[in-house]
Amino acid sequence: MVGVGAVVFQDDAVLLVKRAHAPLMGEWSLPGGVVELGESLEAAVAREIAEETGLAVGVGPVVAVFDRVTVLRDGGVEFHYVIIDYLCVVRGGTLARGSDAEDACFAALEELDAFKLTDKTRQVIELAVQMQEDRRERSGPANPASR
Repeated sequence: MVGVGAVVFQDDAVLLVKRAHAPLMGEWSLPGGVVELGESLEAAVAREIAEETGLAVGVGPVVAVFDRVTVLRDGGVEFHYVIIDYLCVVRGGTLARGSDAEDACFAALEELDAFKLTDKTRQVIELAVQMQEDRRERSGPANPASR
């Protein structure tokens, strides 16, 4: 299945949701979900974020693409997702947990250990932080005339 996710920053915090359904039920992760038939990747990201968090987002560049495979004890595969995570920016709405989330919050980057994120989720967040920093460096000061 094809899934999408979002890395959304607010100051020095990242948007996280506590999953209400498998896979990762009861765990904190980046918001996102499955792409519906005929839906574009960008539309899926925006829809999933709205459904899970109440926020409207602008969808930016791809941060990472990876597999998430959940294997059963007998060796069979329970879930296999190809996930595309995007860097997104809040455009509106009010943060509130939605139907697919037990909870939603902006978590301070320095406090992420308390959320017990998967290694892959931490890697994606770190990549997105680096992307943000690189974009700021390339764009330079907001108003060069104010120096």
